[in-house]
Amino acid sequence: MKIAISGKGGVGKTTILALLAHHLKSRFARILVIDADPSPHMAQALGIEHPERITAIAEMRELLSERAGKTEGSPFYNLNPEIDDLPERFMQERDGIKLMVLGAIPTGNSGCACAENTVLKRLLTKLMLGKDQAVLLDMEAGVEHLGRGTIAGVDHLLIVVLPSAASVRTALKIRQLAREVGIPRMSLVGNGIQTPEDAAFIESQLGESLIASFPDSQEIRGAERRGLPLATVVGAMSRPLRDMEAALLPA
Repeated sequence: MKIAISGKGGVGKTTILALLAHHLKSRFARILVIDADPSPHMAQALGIEHPERITAIAEMRELLSERAGKTEGSPFYNLNPEIDDLPERFMQERDGIKLMVLGAIPTGNSGCACAENTVLKRLLTKLMLGKDQAVLLDMEAGVEHLGRGTIAGVDHLLIVVLPSAASVRTALKIRQLAREVGIPRMSLVGNGIQTPEDAAFIESQLGESLIASFPDSQEIRGAERRGLPLATVVGAMSRPLRDMEAALLPA
């Protein structure tokens, strides 16, 4: 299964995806997390100690061409890589979860990451998964990645929404674009939910139910401030994580 997460900047998508990765270890033998945010923070959330040692996916262009046996002048690639087949230099592992990083735009005025996103799109489209494998993708905030069609190869898109008008507006745009690129399943995840009225506001504005509601958590905030991996607070978020699992992987 390939799951992506998106939302307006600051909604907590990286935090929720890191928690979900740890929670799903009981369901999948192999979990690969891909950080496709130009300002990557997933390494800290997962407790990866030396993320600078990871070769960015953006550098995978030559590898994809070599393994595909691409002939000069041909636009076609035959590569169908598996998770276990990807070179170790492109990832690091912590607590049974592997992390890959797309790569950030290093300087101002250096343009968009168009080439990098093309590599990611190709990888997501071609990556072969077994029943015991899952890929979780942390997208950049906003809607640009959908405009580029980067995540057209995912099975399920999670849209994280705060109980605010601005967050709802972004969620509406994300959902519209996701439908246009043909993502088969989408679900709403509430964050910062303190009262039933918070959840009701999101659901009324978006016209569908939340599959899970995460509270504004002191445990998560404390772990992030101390630089601790979010694995330390998975237990405190067990209820919304179980709700997500039930929606993503129905019995």
